[in-house]
Amino acid sequence: MEAAASNKGCRHIVLVHGACLGGWSWFKVAAPLRAAGYRVDTPDLAASGVDPRPLREVPTFRDYTQPLLDLLASLPPGDRVVLVGHSLGGVNIALAAETFPDKVAAAVFLCAFMPDCEARPSHVIEKFIEGNWLDWMDTEMKAQDEEGKLPTSMMFGPRILREKFFQLCSPEDLTLATSLLRVSSMFVEDLAAQQPLSKGGYASVRKVYVVCTEDYAIVEAFQLWMVENNPVDEVREIAADHLVMLSRPSELLRCITDIADAYA
Repeated sequence: MEAAASNKGCRHIVLVHGACLGGWSWFKVAAPLRAAGYRVDTPDLAASGVDPRPLREVPTFRDYTQPLLDLLASLPPGDRVVLVGHSLGGVNIALAAETFPDKVAAAVFLCAFMPDCEARPSHVIEKFIEGNWLDWMDTEMKAQDEEGKLPTSMMFGPRILREKFFQLCSPEDLTLATSLLRVSSMFVEDLAAQQPLSKGGYASVRKVYVVCTEDYAIVEAFQLWMVENNPVDEVREIAADHLVMLSRPSELLRCITDIADAYA
C-alpha cells in the first residue's frame, strides 16, 4: 500500500479552465484529487480568476496561455503531467503540448475545443461559430480597440449561463460562478494568424477526449466531429452539462483518476 501511495503521489495533474472562468472552477475536483495523493495545479490563465491583468493587457493567445507555459517550464527534467483542458482550455493545452511535448503524459480534452495539425489553431472555433452550433443568446462580444489589434472580448450573460452552460448545476453553483466570471476572449483573430500545430510537438502527445453528452454549449455532435477530425487514443463519456466539474464532480473525478493512472 505504501508503494502504491508513493507512486500515486508522483502523478501530476494540471486542470486548465475555459474562457471567462478561472482555476476556482475546479474546486470540487481538485480537492478530492489532492486528498487521494495526486499533485494538482489549477492555474489561472492571464486575465482570469485572480490574475490581476485586464484583458486589454493580454493581446495574444500565447500571452493568455503564459501562466500554463510557465508552470510546465518550471517542472524538473523528467517530470510529466496529465493536462486536462475544459472548453477553450483545450486550445491552451494543445499549445502547451506543442511547446513541451516531452513534459505531457497525456492531453485530456473535456468537452473542449481540440485543434488538429492540418489547419490553423482557430479552425475548430471558426467551424463552431460558422456552423451556428450555439445560440449565443445574451453573450456580449465587443471590439476592445478601434484599430482591431486586440482580440474581441466576450462575456456570457445570465440567460446563456443558465440554459446552455449550467443547466444541470445547482443554483448555488450558478450564483458562485456568476460572481466570479471575468471578461475573456476566444482569441480567434490571433489564432487564425498562427501556423498549424506540428507533428513532432502536439501530434506526438497522447490524447483522450471526454465527451459530455448533455452539453448544450459545445454540443455532443460537435465534440464527436472534432474527434473524427483529429482521432485520439481514447474517447470517454460523462452524462453531464458543460460545467461537468460542478454538476458531476464525482463522475469526472473517477474519469480523471482512471486516465492519470493509465497514462501518467
